[in-house]
Amino acid sequence: MKHSKQVQDLSLGGTNKAMRKVDLTTVAVGDELPELSKPAITRTTLAYFCGASNDHNPIHVDSDFAQASGKDDVFAHGMLDMAYMGQLLTNWVPQSAIVSFGVKFGAIVYVGDEITCRGVISDRIETDLGFNLVIKLKATDQRGEVKLTGEAVIRQ
Repeated sequence: MKHSKQVQDLSLGGTNKAMRKVDLTTVAVGDELPELSKPAITRTTLAYFCGASNDHNPIHVDSDFAQASGKDDVFAHGMLDMAYMGQLLTNWVPQSAIVSFGVKFGAIVYVGDEITCRGVISDRIETDLGFNLVIKLKATDQRGEVKLTGEAVIRQ
């Protein structure tokens, strides 16, 4: 199914992308969220994420350790990719609108990978309080390799 319409991004002004909101009454099944593209993963990105997440596993920052573990080099925490996907959602709706958010890790994200996160509205579920939207999520690298898939439920 080809999606012909991208969800309009209604900014509240300024440069704080986290403040963006969308009028959920104007969206429909098949609409796409504004994609989020991240710059290439660097060793610095990995080091900062170690500190932010308190996950100091050396496989993410120590090349010798990674190679001794059978990998070619260090690679990103899976949760970094999930954090990018969370940013896609919170750029579109307030965090308080997210009812659920889950992912499945598909492939390792390496230094140099440029991640693009996308979402498409796959269902609208009527509730006693209005409706919920189901969002199918996917993160790919610059070669189109799927790194992460998932689903989120957004409440009106």
